Formats: sequence, C-alpha cells, structure tokens
Amino acid sequence: MQFIVIAYDDTDEGALQRRLAVREDHLKTAKEMFDSGKWLYAAGILNDDGVMIGSMIVCEFPTRDELEQQWLKEEPYIIGNVWKKIDIYRTQVAPFCVNK
Repeated sequence: MQFIVIAYDDTDEGALQRRLAVREDHLKTAKEMFDSGKWLYAAGILNDDGVMIGSMIVCEFPTRDELEQQWLKEEPYIIGNVWKKIDIYRTQVAPFCVNK
C-alpha cells in the first residue's frame, strides 16, 4: 500500500532548533527507507521565507501498522519532538511516476 505522510513541525520558538538538531539522523533514516524501497519521494515543506516547517513523504508499506512500526516509531523527527501534527492518507502513485 502506498501512503502520503504530511507532517507539520511544532510552531514554538525552539521548533527549528529541534529540527536542525536531529536532521542528520532523520536524513540517515530517510536514505535507509529510500534504499529499501519503502520511501518513494520526500520533500521538506517550506514557509514563504523558505524555512522548513514540515515534511511530505510518499511511502510504500504492506499496511499502515507496518508503516508505524517499521518507520514512525523510530523516526528522529518524532523522537526529537519536531513534528507536532501528522496526517497519513492512503494514496496511489501514478505508475509512470515510480522509478524502480
């Protein structure tokens, strides 16, 4: 199953600093997820000033439970208290958009 995960950072004064503090760990996890075929696409969400305020990931896991257990429970942006709100939707990527 394919999912789109839209995660919004907290908006408190220390939010950007928390993001930057765990960003390298997040990118390491992202690379592992991409290399394993679990992440198809990812992008940072920027505000009008070009500052990251969230993330968007299109991923593929057999079930939503496996998405949560194999990724989200270990995600540095969750453990590091970066993401405040996370929306998860089932999706279907157009076949011509998937590079495998």
